[in-house]
Amino acid sequence: MWPETPAELIRVQRDLSRSAPAPWRSAPARPAAAGCFVCFGRGQGGAGRAGEPAWAAAALIRGDGEITGTTVVAGEAGAPYRPGLLALREGRLLDAAIRALPGHADVVIANATGRDHLHGAGLALHLGAALDLPSIGVTDRPLLATGGQPARERGASTPLLIGTTEVARLLRTRAGARPVVVHPGWGTDLDTAVSVVLATAGRARTPEPLRCARRQARRARAAAEGRCE
Repeated sequence: MWPETPAELIRVQRDLSRSAPAPWRSAPARPAAAGCFVCFGRGQGGAGRAGEPAWAAAALIRGDGEITGTTVVAGEAGAPYRPGLLALREGRLLDAAIRALPGHADVVIANATGRDHLHGAGLALHLGAALDLPSIGVTDRPLLATGGQPARERGASTPLLIGTTEVARLLRTRAGARPVVVHPGWGTDLDTAVSVVLATAGRARTPEPLRCARRQARRARAAAEGRCE
């Protein structure tokens, strides 16, 4: 599931874009969610190169908000940064971090796109397929899709379209705060993805499992580089 060349990855992405996985029918109101995030060494220069040091973290949080486990996997970037080919750079690391968690997740939340992608299958969708888990992407901005701003109250959303197809939603998770982009991934639809993000965001702008994983990854990087963070 994790190709090593751009051409191979594009073939996988196009296959995934045409896939129709069984929908996640038993989504609980407050699922056990695993967030994952990867960061790279500071001072590496450029937009991102292959082989630079990387720290991938995952955090599992129950529906009641309790953190039940975190993991950090240290490694190297699998490829330079290239738009649309993030799976080459981060996929294996994120996969390893999720699999190392001491417990089962109902859903995976990644800082990546789903159908809003050059080849129809971003890393959030790809990761869910590789893990055989429902997945959702949360990003700060869309990749290709366009749409209007939601109302300012919590829970307001607007569709993000590529052509006439809705591929993601712009969601206000906190009143007055900047909205996030919610991407349905493997086995999830737009409504389910929005409800999970709202349920796991709490008082914060981004879902707590994703925030926790981001903190863990950055702390691991800081420790490895002899800094405080």
